[in-house]
Amino acid sequence: MITPPIDSSVVRWSVPRNEVASALADRPLLIMMHGYGSNEGDLFSLAQFLPPEFVVASLRGQNASGPGFTWFHITPDPITGMLNRDINEVNSSTESLLAWIDDLEAEVGELPSIAVLGFSQGGVMALQLLRHAPERFNAGIVLAGFAVDDETPSGRERDARLAAVLPPVFWARDPHDPVIHPDLVAFTRQWLPEHSDLDARLYSNVGHSISVEEIEDVAEFLRLHAL
Repeated sequence: MITPPIDSSVVRWSVPRNEVASALADRPLLIMMHGYGSNEGDLFSLAQFLPPEFVVASLRGQNASGPGFTWFHITPDPITGMLNRDINEVNSSTESLLAWIDDLEAEVGELPSIAVLGFSQGGVMALQLLRHAPERFNAGIVLAGFAVDDETPSGRERDARLAAVLPPVFWARDPHDPVIHPDLVAFTRQWLPEHSDLDARLYSNVGHSISVEEIEDVAEFLRLHAL
């Protein structure tokens, strides 16, 4: 399965586009990835609460979904109600994200530091980027998101390499999130400590959203691991 490329023309940057190359010469990059059915503007407003040293790039998912976009398709199981996803499409979408980073580095030069932040389905993509290229990223942030199971031979190989690197990951969620299925949470609770240097936080009464306290903790995590 081939996923469409990232649309570079709609990326939201925290600096003027013509200043991206000079800014990234000595500043860290933070890539933001929105949740299902949203867009590149959804998380961008969070940049003002994060360390100003970061150059922020907020990306748009490749597939149209209702009024917004998605990184990969989901289909409800008629019996269990769980949302199913094709791991091959998830991995293809990850390759598109890596290709976008390759193109950016071809334009501006090697990036000194890259962190990834994703909400919900975007959190899946943040973890997938770490799985596909763990040495390439300084830190990952997953907000109200989860890890997906990848039992393919290449998936097991990637996870073994990730377990050897153990990149810092910040995983934040409401223990009563009404959107993320408990089975996904259970898998992520087992998988993340085995494949990352995990900082797991719980925030009550947030639901499937992000709190001010959460973002303050994200900012501190970024200062510690990606500056």
